Amino acid sequence: MRVPGWVAAAVAAAVAVSLPTPGGAAAPRSGAAACPTLTPDPGWYGDNLAALQDFIDAAGMCAQPQAHPLAVFDWDNTMVRNDTGDATLVWMLRDSKVRQPAGKDWSTTSRYLTPAAADALSTACADAADAGQPLPTADHAPCADEILSVYRDASTTDHQAAFGNHDHRRIEPALAWAAQLLAGYTPDEVLAFARAAREDSLAAPPGSTRTVGTHQVPTWVRYYRQMADLVDTLRRAGFDVRVVSASPEPVARVWAEALGLTADKVIGIRNQVGASGELTPHLTGCGGADTDTVITYIEGKRCFINQEILGISGAAAFAPAPSERRQAFAAGDSTTDVTFVGDATGLRLAINRNLPELMCHAYDNDDGRWLVNPMFIDPLPARATRYPCSTTAYTRPDGSAGPVLDIQGRVIPDQADTVHGSA
Repeated sequence: MRVPGWVAAAVAAAVAVSLPTPGGAAAPRSGAAACPTLTPDPGWYGDNLAALQDFIDAAGMCAQPQAHPLAVFDWDNTMVRNDTGDATLVWMLRDSKVRQPAGKDWSTTSRYLTPAAADALSTACADAADAGQPLPTADHAPCADEILSVYRDASTTDHQAAFGNHDHRRIEPALAWAAQLLAGYTPDEVLAFARAAREDSLAAPPGSTRTVGTHQVPTWVRYYRQMADLVDTLRRAGFDVRVVSASPEPVARVWAEALGLTADKVIGIRNQVGASGELTPHLTGCGGADTDTVITYIEGKRCFINQEILGISGAAAFAPAPSERRQAFAAGDSTTDVTFVGDATGLRLAINRNLPELMCHAYDNDDGRWLVNPMFIDPLPARATRYPCSTTAYTRPDGSAGPVLDIQGRVIPDQADTVHGSA
């Protein structure tokens, strides 16, 4: 697959972003002239580049011509700097694309929305548009502010909890809500929104913000060239490369196609489609669980990988797949990714955003298969204190905190943050 023309133009307009062309020729190196080779880059920490190359050489087509090992990547803040789901919702608010819900009843947009949040949204937005019509959030600051607060902070503008009564390891209601707010549009319309938001995000200068309601919010996004090169090299080495994202699936598809990844290689939050061909606020589930209760989030990411890629159905999709079927490589940056990255049998790459549960596993590295790399753009400085792995870094299904356990079931000791950017 060649990079589409509109993608090339948008990337050219961005600030010093260069993507490899999928399917390009591999650079030869001593002793492995025919093997796809990663591009040397100072963004790779320590021996990470060498470890990745050794893994590709051993697991890819050079050593095993008939094998097509699975490699799975998170998207936001793993493949790019910043969040494409955030950028798309912000674009929709700035362009007045979010629709007034049916009956002006905001509780229909999420089963987890609290009465306080539904009332706050109704108060802020009820008079702005008729049911089913776009809300004028470009000019109606109270409505835009309330939607943004519920999404970004999981609370109302008067600081009441916006969501509740959910399994904290299967769904993050605010992330799900970003997809549910797409209701009323066709899949093609949502793809068009995502492309427009993508162009805006790549054109926006790094560090810039835009006004939504009364708030300034960041919407710039940049591809990590190092991760794009890794994807390209893995694909040329025969790997089956996939993306699993907690952004709406149309958004992830638009961003991933620049790396040569077709729609069938991307899993995100999936809206159900109504009889009229428009998206509904209900979400496609996984593992036989109730509708709207599971998205591509923590245990949900494992479930969707097992169900959609490995063909494991029912409740078994929530359990680790047999090791011979699991992904050989995985990469992520946050707690959202900890389960599917931990399932990888070969190498596991953690992009360090100082998020405790993932970093506890990565630094503990009990089986020697974890790599830690600072963010490739504006890396975070060292965490000031150790990660509280032994006490509170794990989030239980009910939302309470507890210790992180390694793959043997042992409590992981608190870990120092040693791989990071400069202060």
